[in-house]
Amino acid sequence: MFTAAIVSDQPISRAGLEKLAADSGLHVAATVADVGELLALGQTFDAVVLELPAGGTDSIARAATVGRPLVSAAWGRTPSLLAAVRAGARGCFSSFTEQRDVREAVGVIVRGGFYICPRLVGQFQGELARGADDEPNGLAPREVETLRFIASGFTHAQIATRMGLSQATVNTYAKRIRAKLNVSNKAELTRMAIELGHCSQPRRLSRAAA
Repeated sequence: MFTAAIVSDQPISRAGLEKLAADSGLHVAATVADVGELLALGQTFDAVVLELPAGGTDSIARAATVGRPLVSAAWGRTPSLLAAVRAGARGCFSSFTEQRDVREAVGVIVRGGFYICPRLVGQFQGELARGADDEPNGLAPREVETLRFIASGFTHAQIATRMGLSQATVNTYAKRIRAKLNVSNKAELTRMAIELGHCSQPRRLSRAAA
């Protein structure tokens, strides 16, 4: 059975998201108020259903180190959908999303897919067309995701498992990242990840390969 964690600072929202996840056939292994509390558990999950506080994408990036984030937000203000995806979101929905669509999103995410709520597709396409929040160093979304995992202490083999890729593909991403950021080792990659806002602080995480 796939596992999920629920993250929301609103008790009613936590209860609703927990029920939706359970109705989707997931085992809800954790229900917490914020990402810091989630990370303190020292667990990994197949999906992290995250109700995003107003502001930046740091909580998405941090949640992505322990599971695939499915993010709920208003999306009418910062961050944009594209910024959320580049921070590591594997799916996005809003408070207006139909419950059946949320259940579908959960199923897609835990199997390694990507999901945008039908209500948000037009907005997402518009952001893609405008190039909203372009990554200044030219990193592609999957390269940003790889960079976050590297900076968080995961090995290339573990990153491949988390991202549903071959280790050779992750190795290629890592080489591209080093070239684009003009760095030569993992310490420099971690420093750049912090400077670019893709990792809040260097963390040495021990993860058993799944």
